[in-house]
Amino acid sequence: MTSTLQTAIQGIDQANDADPTNSTEALYSQRMLETLQAFEPQASEPLTLACYAQHVCRWKLVRKDYPAGLDGYLNWRTDLAKLHAKILGEAMQEAGYANGDIKRAQHIIQKRKLKTDAESQALEDVSCLVFLNYYFDAFASKHSEERVIDIVQKTWGKMSHKGHQAALALTLPVHLQNLVGKALA
Repeated sequence: MTSTLQTAIQGIDQANDADPTNSTEALYSQRMLETLQAFEPQASEPLTLACYAQHVCRWKLVRKDYPAGLDGYLNWRTDLAKLHAKILGEAMQEAGYANGDIKRAQHIIQKRKLKTDAESQALEDVSCLVFLNYYFDAFASKHSEERVIDIVQKTWGKMSHKGHQAALALTLPVHLQNLVGKALA
């Protein structure tokens, strides 16, 4: 890991350290980084930083502050992506990255050109893998089977073939494997 990359990661960590809610964004960043390293060992530094900053300062924009329904959700997600890109850009600039690398990382973290940009797609795959591996069980326990199956189908639709293969290789508890099986049937 280059010193520039380490410095940018520290900047992202410092931004998350300001969280008054003591959320788990630092843990999420670590899980994203570890999953990326297994999924895409030769990942570029802009992709690595976009993955690491995927939820940076997410606590600053709260879902309940947006209208209920799909439009409110989509507006919240768009605003979050812009916030993440801004904070990521600041951390990268402070670490000494060139403007081209900063813009590239901001493009990736906003998942622009998903399905046609390999690095944006890799970020999506990694975030889906992290969800399935670490957060799926808690999500499934709070929602109806129908809702969980719908979410798995939507998640699957966002992933690449490589992401599908990695997801199928995860060691999930039997009840979650069954839900994935139902979603993919």
